[in-house]
Amino acid sequence: MINSMTAFARETSAGDGTNLTIELRSVNHRYLECSFKLPDLLRQQEPRLRELIRSKVTRGKLDCLIRVESAENREATIELDTQRLQDLTKASTAVAQQFGNCHSPSTLDILQFPGICKPGNDSEQGVTADCDKAFCAALDILVESRRREGCKLEAVIRERLSLVAQEVAKVRRMLPSLLARQREKLVARINELDITTDPARLEQELVYLAQKADVDEELDRLETHIEEVGRVLNKGGACGRRLDFLMQELNREANTLSSKSIASDTTLASVELKVLIEQMREQIQNIE
Repeated sequence: MINSMTAFARETSAGDGTNLTIELRSVNHRYLECSFKLPDLLRQQEPRLRELIRSKVTRGKLDCLIRVESAENREATIELDTQRLQDLTKASTAVAQQFGNCHSPSTLDILQFPGICKPGNDSEQGVTADCDKAFCAALDILVESRRREGCKLEAVIRERLSLVAQEVAKVRRMLPSLLARQREKLVARINELDITTDPARLEQELVYLAQKADVDEELDRLETHIEEVGRVLNKGGACGRRLDFLMQELNREANTLSSKSIASDTTLASVELKVLIEQMREQIQNIE
């Protein structure tokens, strides 16, 4: 199965007095990069959340936002972190002594200071358990969304790959007639000059020109790369980097085919190949 790196997932959970909301967004990236916006209550859960992501995602830039809000019907209870309150008092006194006439913080200012108010142990454990469950659910939704998007990307790539194979086959079919026409054109041009030529030397030069214009090797390599792209797609998994490398190789052979072109037909074919390869490459940038 081919997975995309672009997806979004949202999961909510209503616990004992709290409402939990988890949002996951992922976009394409060279490696796996995770960033978190967590409330202080769940800050210590970040390492575990990272491990959960790594167990199911290998590439992409993933942003995780978690919000914890008090339920409307929750009884208003506030528990103070006495140790943090003492530390804040000492720090406020030291600042006042250092700078003199400083505005003393109000009671509301103190209550709004991060970490002063904290939930009870039972509430904290409940939120942590709800977060773990909801995060796993959101992650499953994200992975499934990436899988669905990956299926669509795979269909587009296979369609373009089929067109690339058709172009290669078309060039291979027309190649003998193109070489024959080139030979006839050169012989006719020499005859127009009305000069005496050495038949053996002329034949040698014609063979040399035919060798320079021969693209059988490039066509063979194009067919080999096409088969490899199909094999990688069939294998699935995290194959975005390998597919991107194969697109570079396909484009290299298409450029060589263009440089060796001896007729407008092969030039147009090479241009069409490069267009199709670029269309595949754009889609592959989103594959895990």
